[in-house]
Amino acid sequence: MVKTAAGKSEGLLSQVTALETVANAHIVAGNYDIIVEIDAPEVYDVLKAVSSDIQGLEGVTDTKTYIAMDRNDG
Repeated sequence: MVKTAAGKSEGLLSQVTALETVANAHIVAGNYDIIVEIDAPEVYDVLKAVSSDIQGLEGVTDTKTYIAMDRNDG
């Protein structure tokens, strides 16, 4: 979950979707502005993607991370 500065969601969406570990990302209405799904083999990789890649983007003001505990491989 990503909060953005006012007017930054669309520009950030394209930057977020360009990241290698991002499987899906959508602008949403609610407490957060973008929902991002990261596909990574280890929890460490997910946390690195959020803390280094996403939080480092200009215009990101806050993030909240949820880790899926099940696998949906199709």
